[in-house]
Amino acid sequence: MHGHGADDREGAGRLPAGRGPAGPLGAAELGREPGERASLVQFSTAFCQPCRATRRILAEVAGLVPGVAHIEIDAERNLDLVRALGIVKTPTVLVLDAAGRVVRRAEGMPRKADVIAALGAAV
Repeated sequence: MHGHGADDREGAGRLPAGRGPAGPLGAAELGREPGERASLVQFSTAFCQPCRATRRILAEVAGLVPGVAHIEIDAERNLDLVRALGIVKTPTVLVLDAAGRVVRRAEGMPRKADVIAALGAAV
C-alpha cells in the first residue's frame, strides 16, 4: 500500500529530470569529485547481490566514456542523502550531468545499453 509516512511528501520515491530535492550534487554530497562530463552514482548496500553486477556495468561504461565517473555510495552510511533523494531500494542509479543535476534515474540492475543511452542525456 502507498500513502504511509514519508510517501506523503510531494515527489517522494521519484525524482523528475533536472533538479532534484537536494539540488545539484557535488563532491560534498558524493564523497569525491564528480566526473568532468557526467557521473554514474550508484546507491548500494553491503548484501545487495544486484549491486555487485551493477558496479561492474557502471565501472565498465565509465571506463569507456572519457570524463565520466562511477561513484558508489553506501546507502546505509548516507541516510540523509538517501532520504533527500527519495532512494527506496538498492541498487538505484542516478545519472548526473556536468553540473551535478540528476538527468536520469533507475532502480534495480540496469542493462549496459540503457546506461550508455542514459549518458547521452547527460553529456
